[in-house]
Amino acid sequence: MMDAAEQTLHVENAPNPSAIPPEELARMTDDIVAALKTVYDPEIPVDIYELGLIYKVDIDDDRNVAIEMTLTAPGCPVAGDMPGWVENAVSTVAGVASCRATIVFDPPWDHSRMSEEARVAMNMW
Repeated sequence: MMDAAEQTLHVENAPNPSAIPPEELARMTDDIVAALKTVYDPEIPVDIYELGLIYKVDIDDDRNVAIEMTLTAPGCPVAGDMPGWVENAVSTVAGVASCRATIVFDPPWDHSRMSEEARVAMNMW
């Protein structure tokens, strides 16, 4: 299992090459990560990307983005709102046609998924 610091979107090693030019795909990937870093759980002072809540980001040839994400706890009070926040943030990225965020709970989230930056911000060592 990768920790959050190791999480990256490996577009260059994708098994099925994309119809999107590599430079554009790399730019979109960087911009999507930046957009994800603007979304916060209101109870936690760290963005959802650094928390390790983003499990998968797929960009198809038509520039539709599918995101699998989780929550820190299944009973999270913003569970119904968080996917919409993610979709709204990612939809602002130039070149993204649409975005769909889905919450999954497998594997369950735990503190090991947090980046070092998140651990420092939350004083969790």
